[in-house]
Formats: sequence, structure tokens, C-alpha cells
Amino acid sequence: MNKPDKAITKLIDTALAEDHVRHDITSQALIPTKERAQARIIVKESGVIAGCALAKQIFHRIDSKLNVEILIKDGSRVTSGDIVMTIEGNAASILKSERVVLNFLQHLSGIATESARYVKEVSGLKTRILDTRKTVPGLRSLQKYAVHLGGADNHRMHLQDAVLIKNNHITLLKRQQGFSIENSIETARKKTPRGTLIEIEVRTQEEARQAAESGADIIMLDNMSIPDMQACVEIIKGRAKVEASGGITLDKVRSIAETGVDMISIGALTHSAKALDIVLRIL
Repeated sequence: MNKPDKAITKLIDTALAEDHVRHDITSQALIPTKERAQARIIVKESGVIAGCALAKQIFHRIDSKLNVEILIKDGSRVTSGDIVMTIEGNAASILKSERVVLNFLQHLSGIATESARYVKEVSGLKTRILDTRKTVPGLRSLQKYAVHLGGADNHRMHLQDAVLIKNNHITLLKRQQGFSIENSIETARKKTPRGTLIEIEVRTQEEARQAAESGADIIMLDNMSIPDMQACVEIIKGRAKVEASGGITLDKVRSIAETGVDMISIGALTHSAKALDIVLRIL
């Protein structure tokens, strides 16, 4: 995040173009061209900060002469009133950058904060909290970066990372004569590079047994009740890693972790996290 990245630079440029920052008619009409100012970015509620390095890149994309000092690093816990960074330089440049900077900071910090909440709920247990691919198009790498800052782990970044045989794959495979969970895992193993992880989604205890016996690396328990999850963990008996997924909420995540699953994947970390309240104030 601290180093130049073509994809991130392109994303920044897209965001700045969307906001027409080169044509800020309010600042052009009211703020003298050479006016200078100091500003602070301040957190208004407790959470985990994410996106400070990105914010600095945005400021410098607008005006390389802005003096931006990060006071609190990404991944740090913050409370209301904390000053995250200071900015000094051309006043109009600061104003042009404000909304784009805050949009990213608030969104990414919200994801990091939500991730930290889930991680805290399962503290002391072996279970890892994972994100999913339920991300905003174009923002996946940043959203998964924020999840990591919150203490959770990343699931697949994209479709090439691992085999994940989901319900829709199985629906299509069942049209083929002689379908079985064993056959689908065996075929995937043969047709992918050596060492590729093979994960399969199951919905019943019997499917979990078949997947374990067929050599799956990871077995995803999809939308199961807690008693069924516990039974599946006992059936699998360590022959594969066990992942719980589907409808996971903060109030029941610990109970799910206590079933003995290795991982819990949660789409809400990225698609439903509330933005953290962060503001920019001119001094």
C-alpha cells in the first residue's frame, strides 16, 4: 500500500475523475489560488483505521507539494478525537481531495473495524475469520487489505486461487451420468496444477462424509444449523479443514466457532460494513 501500484493509481484516478476534482467550481469561485491552509483528519468514533497510506497517495495525486503526515498507521485502533493525519499546503488542493480521501478512509476503516469485531468474538478459539469475494467491483484488493488490518484472513482473491465446488457447479454436474462428490473432487484434482487446494460446499452430514472420504482439502458447511455443523466436524475428524459459511452474524459467530470448525467465512465483512465516522477539518 505504501508503494506505487498501477492498479491503485488507476483506481485513484477514476475516483478523482468521477468527482471532477479539476473543476471544483466552489473553490475556484471563492478560494484565492495561492491560499494556504492546514487541515487534520479526525476520527469521530472508535474503530480500526485503514487507508491512511492510500489517502496520502490521493492527496499527492492532486498536488505533490502538499505536506501530508500520517500520525496513526493503518491497522491501529483509534478512538473519537484521534488525529489520523495532518495536511498542509494549497487550500484548494486540500478541498479538492477531501471527499475522495474520506470516502476511501471511511469505507476501508469500516471494514477493518467490522473484521476486528468478529475476530474478537472468537478470541481464544482456533477458528479463523475469513472474508469472501463479495466485494465492490474494482475495490477487492483494498477491501481485503482492510479485512487483514482488522485481524481477519483473506479467502480466495479470485477464481484462479483455488478450486471451490459450489452448489451451482454440483447442480450442473448432476446432469452428467455417474456424478458423485468423489468423482468431482477426483476430476478437479486431475485437471488442475499440482498443489491446488480443492474445496467443496456441502449441505448435509452425508455429503460432508463423502467429501472427507474423497480427499477434499476444505469442506464448506453451507447454511447449516449449529448442531449439524458440530456433527459434521465429528464426521470429518480432521481429514479436511472445515469452513462454516452462510448467514453468519456477530451474535452467533462464537457459537459456530465452538463447534470446532477451522474457518468461518463472512461476506458481511466487505459488503455490509458500516463506514467509520471520519472528518477533515481546516484549521
